Amino acid sequence: MYGARRQPGRRTLPPGRTPRLLLTALMLFAAALGLGPLGAQPAEAATNLVKNPGLEILDGPSQFPQCFEKSGWGNNDFSFTVTGDAHSGSRAVQIELTRRADGDRKTMMLENACAPQVTPAHQYDLSFWYRSTTPDVAFTLFRHDTVQGWVYWTDLKTLEQSAGWSRTEVRTPVIPPNTDRITWGGALYGVGTLTTDDYAMTDATVPAGPDPCATGGTGPECKGEWTVQASEMPVRAMHSVLLHNGKVLLIAGSGNDLDMFEAGTFRTSLYDPVTGGYTTIPTPEDFFCAGHVQLPDGRVLVVGGNKDYAAPDGSVGYKGLRSSYVFDPATNQYVKVNDMLAGHWYPSATAMGNGDVVSLGGLAEDSSGTVVNEHFSYAQNKWLPLGEAKQAWSFWGLYPSMILLQDGRLFYTGSHVFGNGLPGTGASVYDYQAGTIADVPGLRKKDERDQSMSVLLPPAQDQKVATIGGGNHTVSPDAHGLVDLIDMKADSPQYVPGPDLPKGRYQDGTPQTGAQGKVYVSAVILPDGKVLETGGALHTYREDPVFEASLYDPATNTFQAGLATDPVPRTYHSSSLLLPDGRVLSVGDNPGDGSFDQRVSIYKPPYLFKGARPQITSVASTDWAYGTDQRVTVDKPVVKASLIRPAAITHSSDPNQRYVDLPMTVDGNTIDLSLTSNPNLAPPGWYMLSVVDANGVPSVSKWVRIGAAGQVATARVQDFAEDLRAAPASESDTAVPESTDHGDHRNHQGHEGVEMPAGFDGCDHSYGTISQCVPWTFPKKLNTVAERCDWLKKNGYGTGLKVSGRDRHGLDRTKDGIACGKGDVRKK
Repeated sequence: MYGARRQPGRRTLPPGRTPRLLLTALMLFAAALGLGPLGAQPAEAATNLVKNPGLEILDGPSQFPQCFEKSGWGNNDFSFTVTGDAHSGSRAVQIELTRRADGDRKTMMLENACAPQVTPAHQYDLSFWYRSTTPDVAFTLFRHDTVQGWVYWTDLKTLEQSAGWSRTEVRTPVIPPNTDRITWGGALYGVGTLTTDDYAMTDATVPAGPDPCATGGTGPECKGEWTVQASEMPVRAMHSVLLHNGKVLLIAGSGNDLDMFEAGTFRTSLYDPVTGGYTTIPTPEDFFCAGHVQLPDGRVLVVGGNKDYAAPDGSVGYKGLRSSYVFDPATNQYVKVNDMLAGHWYPSATAMGNGDVVSLGGLAEDSSGTVVNEHFSYAQNKWLPLGEAKQAWSFWGLYPSMILLQDGRLFYTGSHVFGNGLPGTGASVYDYQAGTIADVPGLRKKDERDQSMSVLLPPAQDQKVATIGGGNHTVSPDAHGLVDLIDMKADSPQYVPGPDLPKGRYQDGTPQTGAQGKVYVSAVILPDGKVLETGGALHTYREDPVFEASLYDPATNTFQAGLATDPVPRTYHSSSLLLPDGRVLSVGDNPGDGSFDQRVSIYKPPYLFKGARPQITSVASTDWAYGTDQRVTVDKPVVKASLIRPAAITHSSDPNQRYVDLPMTVDGNTIDLSLTSNPNLAPPGWYMLSVVDANGVPSVSKWVRIGAAGQVATARVQDFAEDLRAAPASESDTAVPESTDHGDHRNHQGHEGVEMPAGFDGCDHSYGTISQCVPWTFPKKLNTVAERCDWLKKNGYGTGLKVSGRDRHGLDRTKDGIACGKGDVRKK
């Protein structure tokens, strides 16, 4: 079994027991096996599915309880003892750790017929009695997958230190498909002792109501419902950030409008989904194509932005700002912090387990690809200087999707914006602290992942990532519909093919065919644990929108196709995010003609049409410390609870989006929720807390703050991804794509920036040589092909430009592959 290296013993009946005790023990064991007269038990008592639950029957010369084993892994000194100091009966098991470098030790059920059987889609209440001299104890759970074998599943909760006997109980998540047995117990991962006894497991499944969609239903309870708001946004929302007050920060900056940039007109608006109103926010610099992320206190860190637009002739690309600001929801103001080490246009921004932010990639002040890492210290409220911000001197691309893993490393998924993927496999694990980078194999079409979207699938504890769709107009004219999946808890993680995106339709009703898929994908985690996939287009030319939406279920690895679709095209510069009430907000569309659709759409998922919603009637505290149980009350039975981090999204990129499962201890309408002790699974900050009933209907969310006042727990981490060959990063690792020379790109203290190839500067490279930059939008009054071709000639583009992609400007009227040829510029 992964993560639990065993010390197995032989199993026989123990000698020296008195007949009476032996008979009693055998009767108990037979009852546990389902062989005894269970009808003699009270009718209301649920069947205990654990065999030898009181640890009374010993097994063989090892004298260890039958159906249990000594389990664990790692570098530590330990002992297991069968003790008479029991909670009930005459036996319990004590584990002692006298030294620990890593790993744990635990008493668990054997991985054979002794392991309790389970039914997929059911939930189970697990409990045992314990005494512990340390709080470093986790309630850990493994499952038997009929395909993969035994695998580590999750830690359900962290136990409080207890000198006397204490009972701990927790409800499992829904049992995934292909799971037939589970094994579980207390894992000791700190120096001290843990004694356990009297294990119990009962089926706690709440039956769901009939599914109308399984019998041909086509109403909103199956497809959901979109509505377009009456009032348009007052800004071109390039960036969407959900604040912990429920409002949405819509950042435009110059809004991809050169005239606005030259006029110094930069815009931000605050949208209230409850009232539908907008508040204008003064915007000091051009945050067009900046990075952004929520800080632990709910403020929003804005990273870089646009220093200058690309030159029309392609001689200079976009330039990144070194400036950085923090937006404070309490005052609705941007507050400047210190400058970064380098400029960043299209940077990533990943929240770390200690509340800090690491930002990578983008374009520097001279339009080169920056190789400088940035580290924002939350405690100091500033960007760290060189020497404190750790450097790999590697180029990570534009908006590289960098997802924080449970052990603190960063997973570059391969999702990015513009151009080819990075050299190698196109995906990697970056250990920021150690400075090592290891390739991760398996990503298909790694050079066609421009504005694909990657998401850490629910729950975050599973450490599974999906990378969805994408394209690259310099490689292939059409976007694809590939979905690749990876389990980062595996010993040797690699992407594997998932189900393709469902096919959609184009604006004229024509269905998609063949390998056609989508770029500009939006993927939104929902409180029922599914992922809404919506929006997009066939081409990275901001054209040919695709009308299609589906629900991806991580538990079954399937898409529910045929959902209602957003009436508004959602292509370039579009984004979608979850609102606290369970609806989804979609904004933005920036077609190739330079216009911007400022309509706002709201989606009600199918779960909002499936009956009355459960309610969280009280939350004992809104400040949650890691590794604690938090009490809430509800008005009706619920089957699961979760925390969802609020979105901060642009360009199909939100690497911080995550859903954290909260195992439950249920006592009627009072529920204790167990928060992970690992801050890398739930970085500190504000989260949306919701509960879901058996029909999949979620409550309206309550806001809670995780790790308040800077509290960060010691992470309990299962070892994983150990077989990846991590190489130290160095300057030689820097990717330098082929490009025309734009001069000396040194963006910090002699370290060269990356010369950017065509495709990164926002120009249309379908015409002429790959280094030429034909504008996306011609100057006004140039309406005919002849006028546009004449303008290109006067501006040094020459005549007879080869068409290497789609002829989006209609300059090749003769369809001979040459734009602005003699036959193309005819007057009629």
